[in-house]
Amino acid sequence: MLPALKITAGFVLDIILGDPYGFPHPVKLMGKLILFLEKKLIKMGSQKTAGIILVLIVTSSSYITAHLISSLSLILEILLIYTILAVKSLSVEARRVYTLLENNKIDEAKKHLSTLVSRDTDKLDEEEILKATIETVAENVVDAVVSPIFYLFIGGAPLAMTYKAVSTIDSMIGYKNDKYINFGMAGAKLDDIMNFLPARISAFFLIPAAAFFCGMDHKNSLKTARRDRLNHSSPNSAHPEAAFAGALNCRLGGDAVYFGNTVKKPVIGRSETTLIKNDILRSIKLTYATAITALITGLTISFTINSVL
Repeated sequence: MLPALKITAGFVLDIILGDPYGFPHPVKLMGKLILFLEKKLIKMGSQKTAGIILVLIVTSSSYITAHLISSLSLILEILLIYTILAVKSLSVEARRVYTLLENNKIDEAKKHLSTLVSRDTDKLDEEEILKATIETVAENVVDAVVSPIFYLFIGGAPLAMTYKAVSTIDSMIGYKNDKYINFGMAGAKLDDIMNFLPARISAFFLIPAAAFFCGMDHKNSLKTARRDRLNHSSPNSAHPEAAFAGALNCRLGGDAVYFGNTVKKPVIGRSETTLIKNDILRSIKLTYATAITALITGLTISFTINSVL
């Protein structure tokens, strides 16, 4: 079975099933391994060296395990690809915030949002909840959708699972606080490197193209991506956020509170339009369109290369 068809099968499974609660997801196993290694390695004298060792162990074990599983059977390989993608689960989590706000359960919406973002959510008003939700959807379009598809087409399930390992490491210890500034540096830097191309492909092609297919402002998506792509401390995050802000004609970014401290952040997008609850649904629609555009692009390139060779 052609690799492209395996990826398509895994993609369809993700769109249909998502990540059922209680499912033994590989990311959960990665998380347990990271916590175990953190307890053992963080006591080392050199925190940077300890962080590098953790990255090497987690990424190599993820690659080897994925390679072994893929070699066992076609069905297992497709199931593995399915677990690497997170299109539906990202949309489900965002829609849950929307549903809670629709039912005027603002406190519950804040609580659920706190599981999706690293900022403090307890004092957010409704529009700030909407903004934070759309921002995390936009950023995770790269982390959970485009980058996995990118690495699936380049190196199959083993390389894509290695990317998921790096992303998980970054989400758990890639913080610039006293505890993780050195220990999490290797994971954070590697995550930046692996997302570098997917973030830019998303901002300058995939998201604007998806916006066009959705009837959203694709021209403003590309324009905002060009103008505001560097309006973030992360080298990658503002790229998809800017493209989303332009497509949705909204304003993202700005100051936010993390661990009790206000962090000054540039604004992304110049629209003065007030966000409304329906904008979450529009961001979900754009997410699905971006995912499908990424898959079709990968399939087109793959089949073109195969036909030439």
